[in-house]
Amino acid sequence: MADRVTVIGWDGSPPTAAARSALGAATLVAGSAHHLALPEVPPRAERIRLGSVALAARRIAAHRGSAVVLADGDPGFFGVVRTLRAPEFGLEVEVVPAVSSVAAAFARAGMPWDDAQVVVAHRRTLRRAVNVCRAHAKVAVLTSPGAGPAELGLLLEGVHRTFVICEELGTDREQVTVVTSDKAADHSWRDPNVVIVIGGSAGPGVDGEGGGWLAGRDPGTEPRGWVLPDESYGGHLGEGETDLLRAAQLARLGPRVGDLVWDIGCGSGAFTVEAARAGAAVIAVDRDVAACARTEAVARGFGVQPQIIHGTAPHVLENLPEPDVVRVGGGGAAVVSAVVDRRPQRIVAHAATRDAAELLGRDLTEHGYRVECALLQSVELDIRAWTEKERSVAFLLSGVLPERTT
Repeated sequence: MADRVTVIGWDGSPPTAAARSALGAATLVAGSAHHLALPEVPPRAERIRLGSVALAARRIAAHRGSAVVLADGDPGFFGVVRTLRAPEFGLEVEVVPAVSSVAAAFARAGMPWDDAQVVVAHRRTLRRAVNVCRAHAKVAVLTSPGAGPAELGLLLEGVHRTFVICEELGTDREQVTVVTSDKAADHSWRDPNVVIVIGGSAGPGVDGEGGGWLAGRDPGTEPRGWVLPDESYGGHLGEGETDLLRAAQLARLGPRVGDLVWDIGCGSGAFTVEAARAGAAVIAVDRDVAACARTEAVARGFGVQPQIIHGTAPHVLENLPEPDVVRVGGGGAAVVSAVVDRRPQRIVAHAATRDAAELLGRDLTEHGYRVECALLQSVELDIRAWTEKERSVAFLLSGVLPERTT
């Protein structure tokens, strides 16, 4: 094992005294081509071109001497330190940090970033990164080849955002470009780059005076509760939109950051808002223009930004991006059949009668979903006289793909 392993962050600035000292003693240096070309790298040191960090870690573990790993930005922030410290390599590392590429990008843009979401986009995580950009007003995306500005723009079709694209930060080829998301695919972008994605309704607490106390979205600005009282939505709730039913639907679906939720038959917009408050991206669909308008209004009031589509399911669903979880609030068996063909992880639907519930449950089961059904009955009481005011009964069906339970 190497006698000493030092990880040095590089942001384009001259190396610090600690970095120069570690490099001067190094017998092995790992890094990208532009790192290995630095004049401070000892000419006699063994050099490893950093492609696979895991492969480099194995060679460092077998090396006798002092090793240095050079990495862009802060190597402890979505960087190589995590891999090098993995138990299978047994490496103890010292870290000389630098300004992270995310901090540098926001500095170039002249913007604060304590209220930003930060995501990493690889080919396997690109869809989830895009969902975060759909759901949040300020996102920094650490890109990779095949998951860069062009791909982000293409997958955000129908959602307007502004991109601040920072290419090759810290080098003499550094360039900062501002484009709208629909134009990002018209250009070729140099790696490495960071994309700041801005747009939509910022909501309370974003870029406000004094800042917040928690990085990212401040939950202190949100009303408490997974679901809000019916009166929060202006008294326009329809059948199947009671607060207790919404709570059960949210509990079954578990929408979270990085998810895309379809809310089909969004009605008042209550479920749409509550799924978006959980941090998920939401596409709300309704055939009623007034329902779409109500959903847009309540979403704006709560500072969330679903994409709202006026159209009739199931036909309008054909060109929508792949969902993770789906609430079917209207349309019955025909819509459920169209949804299961897209294989979301979880689906919830409700029915007013047992016959309708059996039809939905059979369809879900035939498509490989594990189905549960509960009869939910709620009775609202007037506590002055403890008499019944209103009664609601619904069959709640939920389907989960066994191979995709998370």
